[in-house]
Amino acid sequence: MIDIVDTAIAAGTFKTLVTAVKAAGLVETLKSKGPFTVLAPNDEAFAKLPKGTLEGLLKDIPKLKAVLNYHVISGKVMAADVVKLKTAMTVQGQEVKIDASKWHLHKNPKINGANVLKVDISANNGVIHMIDNVLLPD
Repeated sequence: MIDIVDTAIAAGTFKTLVTAVKAAGLVETLKSKGPFTVLAPNDEAFAKLPKGTLEGLLKDIPKLKAVLNYHVISGKVMAADVVKLKTAMTVQGQEVKIDASKWHLHKNPKINGANVLKVDISANNGVIHMIDNVLLPD
């Protein structure tokens, strides 16, 4: 099994996220022992951002790091664990809201309103859950 960064690269749907992680200097962190849970926006999620937002973030490294760290939770939180939570503390320091009220209907949870498209993409240092929107901290 490979680490979170290489898992994201291999998936092929997280090219923009990987570019942002590299720009923010977070590759080594996400390749470290962890474990981490990454709420990973797919490429379509980044494409939904207002024009110029991504470019602006890539030029403002401290803000980019804050946004990316808002997508990371310490520990390996699998989907079965997520559904028991209402919130989760991110590495960035703010909580995300979790709505798993329709899990019993086989509908994936929502994180701050973003749909979780795919759960439990395992890596040797954590897990990735694919989401359809970029989460922005307050």
